[in-house]
Amino acid sequence: MKKKVIDQLGREVSFNFPPVRIVSTVPSQTEVLFDLGLESKIAGVTWFCIHPEDKVKQIIKIGGTKNLKPDVIRLLHPDIIIANKEENEKAQIDELAKEFPVWISDIKDLDGSLAMIRSVGEMTGSENKANALCIDIKIAFEEIIPAKNHKTLYLIWRKPYMSIGNQTFIHHILTRCGLVNVCGNDGRYPELTAEQIKELNPELLLLSSEPYPFKDKHIEELKSITPNSKIILVDGEMFSWYGSRLLKAAEYLKGFVASL
Repeated sequence: MKKKVIDQLGREVSFNFPPVRIVSTVPSQTEVLFDLGLESKIAGVTWFCIHPEDKVKQIIKIGGTKNLKPDVIRLLHPDIIIANKEENEKAQIDELAKEFPVWISDIKDLDGSLAMIRSVGEMTGSENKANALCIDIKIAFEEIIPAKNHKTLYLIWRKPYMSIGNQTFIHHILTRCGLVNVCGNDGRYPELTAEQIKELNPELLLLSSEPYPFKDKHIEELKSITPNSKIILVDGEMFSWYGSRLLKAAEYLKGFVASL
């Protein structure tokens, strides 16, 4: 039968229910599908969909999040494609939407994440599992005791240095941890010079493991720019993945904040 739902952009999406061939174009949402017990229905995922590691290897790859392979997706005959406004290219998604039902998420905070999980549950007939997962995530995040307003710079890229502004999910996670984003008024992903980082003089400088893989060697590089900052390598998945990985993230963030 046909089912109609509204995605997080307010678009109406009509598809055959329950879907038996699902294509996911986003790593966070791919993991949700697996955790809702939908492994047998996942027809295609991206190269960047790495969790759960032992299972995604068996799924056909449809390209990268920003460079999907429409011809491969067409061969999969998906009942529905689950995408994301930020992580996917609009032009590619618009083209796919002319041929297939495409549900698009738009996530900036924890509430948006939980709404996405519930919607995926509704679309796939796994509402009970989705609701239970959301309850567990919400309880886990309530156990995080916020830090005391440390001025924080979170870097996601090098050459040029790039941080995160207040229109990002990472900003929301920092705020939930009680940290003050020194680039919190700068939109999405501001570029920074070494001199600007020096002027910001953050108490904490967090170097993310993704999308740029910051390593120990970069700590000295940044220390020469802002010697008074406490520089920490952090697991980027725990700050930026907005699906079921949030359960692991809550435990990680709880320990992280406690260590400051």
